[in-house]
Amino acid sequence: MSNQIKNKNKVVFLIRDLDFGGAQRQLVTLVKDFDKQKFDVTVLYFYSSSPLAKDLKDSGISAICLEKQGRWDFIRFFSRLIRCLKDIKPDVLHTYMGESNVMAVLLKPFFPSTKLIWGIRVSQTPTDAFDWLGNVLCKLECHLSHLVDLIIVNSYAGRQDYVNYGFPAQKTVVISNGIDTERFQLNKEIGAKLRTEWRISEQQILIGLVGRLYPQKDHSNFLKAAALLCKDYNNVRFVCVGTGPDQEYNKKLYQQTEELGLTDKLIWTGVRGDMQAVHNALDIAVSSSAFGEGFGNVIGEAMACGVPCVVTDVGDSALIVGDCGIVVPPNDPEALASGCGHLVNLLKQDKKVMQEKVRRKIVECFSVHKLVETTQSYCSNTSDIELKKPSLKINFN
Repeated sequence: MSNQIKNKNKVVFLIRDLDFGGAQRQLVTLVKDFDKQKFDVTVLYFYSSSPLAKDLKDSGISAICLEKQGRWDFIRFFSRLIRCLKDIKPDVLHTYMGESNVMAVLLKPFFPSTKLIWGIRVSQTPTDAFDWLGNVLCKLECHLSHLVDLIIVNSYAGRQDYVNYGFPAQKTVVISNGIDTERFQLNKEIGAKLRTEWRISEQQILIGLVGRLYPQKDHSNFLKAAALLCKDYNNVRFVCVGTGPDQEYNKKLYQQTEELGLTDKLIWTGVRGDMQAVHNALDIAVSSSAFGEGFGNVIGEAMACGVPCVVTDVGDSALIVGDCGIVVPPNDPEALASGCGHLVNLLKQDKKVMQEKVRRKIVECFSVHKLVETTQSYCSNTSDIELKKPSLKINFN
């Protein structure tokens, strides 16, 4: 048994937090399916307020909080991180997103034989979407990207954006996100219970946006489209699932809801842990993002539950829906409303056929198995990481 453990590839994933975000949930999905006979996996995360850590621990995966006490708690935090990695002695350090990616390069002198893999989860993001520290991290990532062994981007749009920005093309590969189609599947019973909680009748069309309250997600676009839809359809209702740290921004959205006359037709739920029920409660899912999306997990999860989507053409959203949904330009509420209206009419014709079609697209093209298999191949304990771009065969017909 000791020889078996010794021969395992030790992989450490480093991420800022394990909150209810798309990247965080994707990491949890990934590591839970790693081959435990071949890999010894540990997840390190900065901050203690990380509810998804329990999911990892319940699955028998080591998840260690580094107890970072805020943005400026760096020296003590960095010391704890080094001590933790020295105890683990990882073969591969796989980081997720800006802060963690930069941290990996700072760790390189202490762990020269450890392979460094960066994880990029977004596509092009305007600089005014970040504070000054966020912009510094972006520039640092670009300058330091040549020092890592491999960069994994979760979208083709993101890879192109980052290569154009200066990332090394020969080190940058795409592994699309994987959707847990066992967890996310058609279950209208749990959806009906949630609709009852929200006081949505079976006859009403429920259109939902799942995402944190953040300018990138462009809830304002969704609200404007909702107001336009209400002029043409009496039986539409709307729900926004998620929250955000900027209370002033949140208040502006709530105020806009009132100004558009949507108060009685739209529900703000805050964070929900029962996402299977949320998706199954919807008739139509919307991604109204203005920028920055890589691979939208919520799009894939909704489709896996048989929910057709209207998405803005940002990141790989159009690639995900293919011919199973509607793609519209960003920042265009009229187009977004029109796309939703088109789906409302299609649902009246044959809802069951549409549900089966959108779920099949995710099962065939974006499975967890593909995500795990490809990521494991790059995390294997070899002398050099073999840089061959993973293939993704997609048939839109």
